[in-house]
Amino acid sequence: MIRTANRLNTIQEYYFSKKLREVRGLMAQGKPIINMGIGSPDLAPSQEVLNAMHQAVLESGAHQYQSYQGLPQLRAAIANFYTNRFHVVADPNTEILPLMGSKEGIMHISLAFLNEGDEVLIPNPGYPTYTSVTNLVGAVPKYYDLTADTGWFPDLEELEKQDLSKVKIMWLSYPHMPTGASATKEQFVKMVAFAKKLDILLVNDNPYSFVLNPEPASILSIPNAKEVCLELNSLSKTFNMAGWRVGFVLGSDEHINAILKVKSNMDSGMFYGIQKGAIAALESTEEWFKNLNAVYRERRELIFQLADTLGCSYDREAVGMFVWAKLPKGSVSSEEFIDNILYTKDLFITPGTIFGSNGEGYIRFSLCITRDKIKEAIKRFE
Repeated sequence: MIRTANRLNTIQEYYFSKKLREVRGLMAQGKPIINMGIGSPDLAPSQEVLNAMHQAVLESGAHQYQSYQGLPQLRAAIANFYTNRFHVVADPNTEILPLMGSKEGIMHISLAFLNEGDEVLIPNPGYPTYTSVTNLVGAVPKYYDLTADTGWFPDLEELEKQDLSKVKIMWLSYPHMPTGASATKEQFVKMVAFAKKLDILLVNDNPYSFVLNPEPASILSIPNAKEVCLELNSLSKTFNMAGWRVGFVLGSDEHINAILKVKSNMDSGMFYGIQKGAIAALESTEEWFKNLNAVYRERRELIFQLADTLGCSYDREAVGMFVWAKLPKGSVSSEEFIDNILYTKDLFITPGTIFGSNGEGYIRFSLCITRDKIKEAIKRFE
């Protein structure tokens, strides 16, 4: 019998992989399931992006291996995007590394900086992949609490009372997934100071800045943040390119070079046509963001109506492409709540518990669903 690696004992199959298989099974039985669970944009990229992709596949060399660091034009486009949108200056030659989606960046960063036994500060609630990757590389997850009472921001004074001597990386995600909370400039300043004091690499995962967010921000805008900070970003949410798998990481040349050592041994470069489409996306005008947010704003108002129907409460000022809603008092657990709705109303909503124990008592709605489908979901409760 061929035995699997011990590291597989530290992780489970990703929740959405397992749950969506169940949802597909119900659909195969003829159930009219409405899926409000996953944040996969249903809208298309802009015509300019599609045209750039189409034209690129006919160019000489388009189908050969590409640079591990991506096209110089792509890195320049990322640098310009960060300068124009975040007022962050990054050297496109040494401080930017394109990725095949920011999810792979989580693995590359972890492989580059973590030794077995190192500890990693992970938000609770937070993106489950932080925990999975930490376990896979043999490091130790150490959770820090985020709660509504603190605006879903860490209590740094409380954290400093703990033994953090083994902590090497701290994961952040602002705008926060799943709650939609934002961090102020003052909070970012405190985070950078915290990381410098304790010699921790701070990684902000920042893919939601431009969805229903009037004040996009980057932690790298804080003076000298690159000394201890990396920032991940992607085109998945902002430009409706989730399936294209285009992300990037910014930071100091030393940190980026460490990640490149890992990445260059893991893939053979991003497809040329995808890179050209990514450049076109990053050069989008203000009209793109305005139109995208108009669609999400309308959908969010309808999701608020659905949440009201379920007796949930929520923060109307939260940003991003989800609505994080608190269940009414006296409700069953989050997973029981969503399963009951799935089996009686044919509606799939994400339970807050998949993001950590502090997600108990909450559910998350995705805005990646048409207005008509949301209206239909509301009708199922009338």
